[in-house]
Amino acid sequence: MSQAAAQKDRTLIAAIGDEDTVTGLLLAGIGDIDAHQRANFVVVDSKTTQEQIEEAFVSFTKRKDIAIVLINQHIADDIREVLDEYTAAFPTVLEIPSKDHPYDPSKDSVLKRVQLLFGD
Repeated sequence: MSQAAAQKDRTLIAAIGDEDTVTGLLLAGIGDIDAHQRANFVVVDSKTTQEQIEEAFVSFTKRKDIAIVLINQHIADDIREVLDEYTAAFPTVLEIPSKDHPYDPSKDSVLKRVQLLFGD
């Protein structure tokens, strides 16, 4: 199977974020629950452990139906080691800001890779 054919089944966006971010994304229509009752989103709050966030991230990146994983940058900071080890092109991982935490480009793993590639 060609790589293009393998990627055509990746139709979902997954989200790992705070309640406001995930609610907004769900209202925009990204929500999905598959045949195995697995949702494509995780709401992270003060009771969510780092292990649960890591499990969600690993689960989303192993799924063949997910094309993009959106994660709030302040949550990504909690699992930065796992994010930095992730090198696959699909699903693509994008760090996004939240209402209470502004975006910091110096922490973004994608931008770090681009800077490394271009020697900045």
